[in-house]
Amino acid sequence: MFEVAEAGHKLRASVYKRRAPRVRERLLELQYQLLGKAQFPVLILAHGVEGGGRSETANLLNAWMDPRHIRTHAFGGDEGAPPGKPALWRFWQALPPKGHIGIFVGSWYSEPIERRAWHGMDDDALERSLERIRHFERMLAAEGALILKLWFHLSRKAQDARLDALASDKATAWRVTREQRHQNRHYKRFITAAEAALRETSTAEAPWEIIDGSDDEYRNLAAATLLRDALEARLAGKRPRTAPPPPPPAPPIDRRTLLTSLDYSRRIDDETYDAKLAKYQGQVARRMRSRASAKRPVVVVFEGMDAAGKGSTIRRITGALDARQYRVVPVAAPTDEELAQPYLWRFWRHLPAPGRMAIFDRSWYGRVLVERVEGLVAEADWMRAYHEINDFEDQLVQCGVRVVKFWLAITPAEQLRRFRAREKTPWKRYKITPEDWRNRRKWPAYERAVNDMIERTSTEIAPWHVVATDQKKLARVEVLKALAHALKG
Repeated sequence: MFEVAEAGHKLRASVYKRRAPRVRERLLELQYQLLGKAQFPVLILAHGVEGGGRSETANLLNAWMDPRHIRTHAFGGDEGAPPGKPALWRFWQALPPKGHIGIFVGSWYSEPIERRAWHGMDDDALERSLERIRHFERMLAAEGALILKLWFHLSRKAQDARLDALASDKATAWRVTREQRHQNRHYKRFITAAEAALRETSTAEAPWEIIDGSDDEYRNLAAATLLRDALEARLAGKRPRTAPPPPPPAPPIDRRTLLTSLDYSRRIDDETYDAKLAKYQGQVARRMRSRASAKRPVVVVFEGMDAAGKGSTIRRITGALDARQYRVVPVAAPTDEELAQPYLWRFWRHLPAPGRMAIFDRSWYGRVLVERVEGLVAEADWMRAYHEINDFEDQLVQCGVRVVKFWLAITPAEQLRRFRAREKTPWKRYKITPEDWRNRRKWPAYERAVNDMIERTSTEIAPWHVVATDQKKLARVEVLKALAHALKG
């Protein structure tokens, strides 16, 4: 794979001096077009062997363009995510918004390559890591991001010469680190690991570009030219083709759904309710204070039809907890800041720390519910969201997060009764809006979307708890019971 980059690419100083100003000027023009349109972000991943020039190239791009609209981050493979956070969490926090450029010196590739090279990561673990990366990049590309992946290469001989030259000069000797010398001594191991990673992740939506880093002028102009060409193509409307998602599931031929099959007639009396409420609130409180819970974050998701009782049920949970233990995250229409990022971004930023609980009053499932039904996104976008949501939740569970999901179901008749009661109660009128009545008229479409959602996202590691709520007291008890069980152990 790297043989072409070891062919001795070189530019004469006169050629570089003539061509570089034109490329620089064009890059600046394109950057301001990108900023003005604000239709997509640009993400540049700078990787390569030590001494190959990735940091120097990042500095060059900041110098040639307006650095106010560039976010540069450095990531090492040995840093890792904070406790209780998935490996990709730190990269989600650094993603540039639409119209901006992000330069990652090191990225999500650093850890798998280094673990493979230095710590003996086996084939299966490497493939799982690379598969997650492919899914992540496919999602970023589908959300509109322009991804430019650059590998700055040096042969073993060229790396020896580069490091020796730096070390021999007192002015630059400090730049030669112990990590660089270690990689140089074990060059073959590192290159073998890198080649495996690049080969498996050079995809149509995010291909790798390999640049010979032995000549500074060639390296600089090659990287800048690749960025110029990529920006020109995207700003002209050209996007990489991605595989289409599977078609929407067909509705059942008998029109019977999970929601219509629930028993909404079940009831409990007030005495039983008071006793069970206290019992399960006590269990939730004790288990959140346990030693095991101190090490694990908890994410609780509430979805449901309007007036199904999400707010009152959440209050019964928070009433059992210390206010320092939880945060309720109400999810409404995305802000301008959130619209400038992939749709999952605003949920990654609210993930709780170990020992804490985040309660989402509506969630990332809006993509496959309201956004689907209201036609706010294309069918291809909400169809691919099923897999992206499952992958998101899998990442949470794999790093120790407890994920508990509730769908609060209600019948149309009971919803109508609650709507009318809200209109008659002064302190509840704010809860009923024209939008609630409009959503009610789309009940069949929402019911189908809910059934599709549960079918495709109720997984072994993050199943849905579907709770009938025509009697709120019984629903609250069942939710608290299920939550207490999820917190056990």
